[in-house]
Amino acid sequence: MSDMDETIGSTPGSEHDMLTLQIQDLKAQILDYKLKNELLEKELLQLRKENAQLKRVPLFVAAVVDVLENGEVYLRQQGNNQEYVTAVNEKLHRTLKPGMKVAVNNTLSIVKTIGNIYDARVRVMELDEQPSVTFEQIGGLRGEIEEVREAVEYPLTKPEIYERVGVEPPKGILLYGSPGTGKTLIAKAVARQSQARFIRMSGSELVHKYIGEGAQLVRELFILARERAPAIVFIDEIDAIGSMRTNDGTSGSAEVQRTLMQLLAEMDGFGHRGNIRIMAATNRIDMLDPALLRPGRFDRIIQVPLPDAGARLEILKIHTAKMTLSGNVDLPGLAELAGDTTGAELQAICREAGMMAIRRDADAVGQEDFLAAVRKVKREVAAPDSRMYL
Repeated sequence: MSDMDETIGSTPGSEHDMLTLQIQDLKAQILDYKLKNELLEKELLQLRKENAQLKRVPLFVAAVVDVLENGEVYLRQQGNNQEYVTAVNEKLHRTLKPGMKVAVNNTLSIVKTIGNIYDARVRVMELDEQPSVTFEQIGGLRGEIEEVREAVEYPLTKPEIYERVGVEPPKGILLYGSPGTGKTLIAKAVARQSQARFIRMSGSELVHKYIGEGAQLVRELFILARERAPAIVFIDEIDAIGSMRTNDGTSGSAEVQRTLMQLLAEMDGFGHRGNIRIMAATNRIDMLDPALLRPGRFDRIIQVPLPDAGARLEILKIHTAKMTLSGNVDLPGLAELAGDTTGAELQAICREAGMMAIRRDADAVGQEDFLAAVRKVKREVAAPDSRMYL
């Protein structure tokens, strides 16, 4: 009888435990479903946003031509050059300026300001990282480097000197000379030394197929420079767009001339250039248009000559500073032997000498390696015709 009582008494307890487990399991399922529901709601919200984005009418880009009175703005739509006048609220009217880009809807009402939009080719011209080249790494050219620093670097880093004397610094400089003499190297050193934004480009980057595209790039380039001022604009191989204007009747030549005329206007036109210094380099100064060479655009025209014996020795020391040299290496003798060579060729001589030492598995570079390198480089590189640089 007692065993039966115990069995009957234990049955309600076990049912209670089972019900408790079932309730806990249901609660866990409810929590799981809540989490799944939250994820689905987030996904639904994202899909609704994407759907609304797809249904939204696209905005058009327009440029502010003029800010009129009574809350009106004179706009020109990009692409079709359609011009119109629209009204804006007082708060937005105070922020708008001529030349600013805005977004308009299909009713031609301004939705928001978007600032200046630059061509991707212009944005990549701005130098983000400073080059590693310093003036101490340039052999010779002391007078030329000082002239460059007086015209480009000092007006930006020491403007009080020019204000004290009461003289306006040169607006731009042109470096010319044989290939490999160090024109671009000087520009790299200026980019590192000066406390300004450095924008570099090649003249060939402004030569384009379609009418007005090159001129538009020049215009946007100088707008970017004015926004980043103080800034230095360096145009390498400027002869690609700066050659003398001729009337050969071809559309390609006419487009290059339009680009040149836009460059001339930006360098010294009615518009204010601002705190922008211009540097340019070329191997063919004889090809450049006279309007480009006049004072006001390029106030200093500096020839970068071939290095003399002393400069050649400095260049050899710079390029052999990290090399392991044998005791018989005679750098002054090599500088005399490597006459009529450029800085780039002297660098090639040091590199070839090192490669010859590696080829024979030597621990150091010897005099015979340099002599062989001089013979090889001078044989491969013809003597430059310097008549065009005189």
